Amino acid sequence: MVQWYLKVVKENYANFSGRARRSEFWYFILMNIIISVGLSIIDSVTGIGFLAYIYGLATLVPTIAVGIRRLHDIDKESILIILAFIPIANFYIIYLWTIEGTRGPNKFGSDPKGLEGGFTDLTNSSF
Repeated sequence: MVQWYLKVVKENYANFSGRARRSEFWYFILMNIIISVGLSIIDSVTGIGFLAYIYGLATLVPTIAVGIRRLHDIDKESILIILAFIPIANFYIIYLWTIEGTRGPNKFGSDPKGLEGGFTDLTNSSF
C-alpha cells in the first residue's frame, strides 16, 4: 500500500498524462486519508492546527493527477475531474474510478497492468 502511495507522490507528483490502475488510485487515496486523520489528531492534541492543511495543499496536485490518470485508464477525458467537485455529480466520478480500466492500450497509453507483456506488480519493487 505504501509503495503505491510513494509511486504517486515521488514518480508522478504532477503527471497528468498516462494511465493509473485502480490499485494505484485507491491505495493512494487510502494512505492519504490515514495520513490526514493522523495529522488532524496531532493538530488537535498539540493545538498546532495547521499540519493537516499543509499536507492537504501538498497533496492536492498529485491527488488531481492520479484522478485524471485513473480516468484515462477507463478511456475518459480529463475534464471529467470537475465532477469530483460538484455535489451529487461526484458520485458518478467515484463510480468511474471503481470500474476496471480498458484492457490493452488506449488513446492515453499502454495498459498499466502490463497485460500486453505480462502482469506488472509493485510488491517486490523498491523505491
